[in-house]
Amino acid sequence: MEHVVVFAEKGRFAGWPANNGAWLWDGQEILVGCTTGSFAADQPFHRIRPPFTNLLCRSRDGGRTWRTERPAHFVGTAGELTDPPRAWDFTAPGFAVRVVGDTYHGSAEKRGGFFVSGDRGAHWEGPYAFRGLEKERQLEGMIITARTDYVVEGRAQGLFMLSATRETLRDRVFCARTEDGGQTFTFAGWMVPPSDPWRGVMPSTARCADGSLVAAVRRRRMPDNVCWIDAYASADGGAAWQPLGKVGETGAANGNPPALARLADGRLCCAYGRRDRRQMVARVSGDRGRTWGEETVIRDDFPREGVADFGYPRILQRGDGRIVVIYYWATGERPEQHIAATIW
Repeated sequence: MEHVVVFAEKGRFAGWPANNGAWLWDGQEILVGCTTGSFAADQPFHRIRPPFTNLLCRSRDGGRTWRTERPAHFVGTAGELTDPPRAWDFTAPGFAVRVVGDTYHGSAEKRGGFFVSGDRGAHWEGPYAFRGLEKERQLEGMIITARTDYVVEGRAQGLFMLSATRETLRDRVFCARTEDGGQTFTFAGWMVPPSDPWRGVMPSTARCADGSLVAAVRRRRMPDNVCWIDAYASADGGAAWQPLGKVGETGAANGNPPALARLADGRLCCAYGRRDRRQMVARVSGDRGRTWGEETVIRDDFPREGVADFGYPRILQRGDGRIVVIYYWATGERPEQHIAATIW
């Protein structure tokens, strides 16, 4: 495994690729988002102090070298939500979506929204509203807490895996559908329903060869703060979801979200942070998420002392088959949280 630095800046904290999203083009060009702020060693958990800045990091050589981009009119700098001016072509070569919601990492949009790029993230438009969801009875009185997780189904068809809540840390995951290129959305179904007693948030979804969907979801049991990853499957385009069982443990302190990818050979690979062991790990499934192999340790050189604040990965497979896992990390030599990648 080869570890590389994606973004690091003296006096800055950088984190949460899972909140921002990652994209791959031509099997080689990678774009990943992150959130930065002033490094604050005196903070009890996230050692960051606002104001937050959302950045993009781009690699044109499969993740070996990176450059930082600060796009205009992006998360944290754009204006109020508006209606999409036209239908988007989700299959366009340079298409990308960045979802926002009511989170504390550079976004506070309680209604949820999204930014769109047609040129591989060089320029962005938005934020646009999830028009139609405000009328859905199932979401009445709820705040949207979504991050970026979507599946393209066709030129104007797409599924967006979102989350909503009525109170802090009680999120539930649902699926929304658009049939008109993002101009309107409808509620498709709950992945983690309101009847489930524990938090379900930050899904990462892959489409299998047979067209079915598998999602890995961050879970948390209150009040003892036991945290883990569950898998869910849908055979009807996101309307009904069946729990498949646990993928892995993520430790206390709010755990860690998963990053899921379908590999070229059809297997699923899920990466996540284990805060209890201060490790980035991955597990592979050969039966569409029903069972998972042993954990592979991706990285374990996080400092033994202090708060275990790391992870939030995204995962991509390059055209040559190599896997790129992107996350935030710290080491004894580089104690400030920064964005790193492991090429595997």
